[in-house]
Amino acid sequence: MAQTLTIKSVLIVDGVGPSCAKILESHGLSVTSIPKISKEQLLKEIPNYNALVVRSATTVTPDVIEAGKNLTVIARAGAGVDNIDVAAATKKNIMVINAPGANAMSACELTCGLMFALARNVVPAATSLRAGRWDRALYTGTEICGKTLAILGLGRVGTAVASRMIACGMKVLVYDPFVSAQQCEALNTKKVELDEVWPEADYITLHTPLIESTRNFINKNTLSLCKKGVKFINVGRGGLIKEEDFLDALNDGTVGGAALDVFEEEPPKNPLTLQIIQHPAVIATPHLGASTKEAQVRVGQEIAEQLVNLIKPKTYNTPLAKVQ
Repeated sequence: MAQTLTIKSVLIVDGVGPSCAKILESHGLSVTSIPKISKEQLLKEIPNYNALVVRSATTVTPDVIEAGKNLTVIARAGAGVDNIDVAAATKKNIMVINAPGANAMSACELTCGLMFALARNVVPAATSLRAGRWDRALYTGTEICGKTLAILGLGRVGTAVASRMIACGMKVLVYDPFVSAQQCEALNTKKVELDEVWPEADYITLHTPLIESTRNFINKNTLSLCKKGVKFINVGRGGLIKEEDFLDALNDGTVGGAALDVFEEEPPKNPLTLQIIQHPAVIATPHLGASTKEAQVRVGQEIAEQLVNLIKPKTYNTPLAKVQ
């Protein structure tokens, strides 16, 4: 039997996009949209709603959950729920859902694009030319074809990256404890353990969730095992990389380049993080993984359809992505 909840009023924050509100309102729900909301305003508003829809900007802390006296569901319009205290929600019997597949293609395409940009020194070369220099020899790059890519986390994004980079001639290794060797073989990839990744990979891309076992798992120890000059791409989660160790590895050439779209603190203010962002071997972008017009529409639509299904089961074919 499909699970049903009582949802009459929804608060949407973080600029989810108009499609979310339109779908909810078309099914009789009362919707309030506040694209930019302060913590104080959220605490004041939240008691009035049965559902809260967030993206990345708003952190749903225990005090927000405590203030949400009428909350039955918290919905993250996107993949992951790092900005939601799931344990606190569970204690209050509040369901947590997300939209894990809606931005997968956008995150995949950014990952692949950044990989090519690293290989061909696109960003520093363009910056140099804009400054009036013709440093053609200085920015000689390398081909992607024939190189080894390690994908850490073979979820929706990792799978999409694998298929595209295999088509470009890369050998793809996969580390994911929840995926079988047979599943990897079906994708023309090879399942490996972490200790096999470090000495083999020319490129490493991170697509794991941020949990206790993965926090800072790119650190001095793992970096010391890597092939000299390895390149990292992180369009996944900030916090996977121990920044102090990573800066050292950039400075001594252990890491030959990095493309980073996510950071432990966003926007970054920590001087250490800013040193990494400004490093000449780094391409840094402001959390653009899901920032495409297509993904903006899909995340709002997918989360709205799930919410409608919770009050009117089987209205949409969208499956319930229940985190807790």
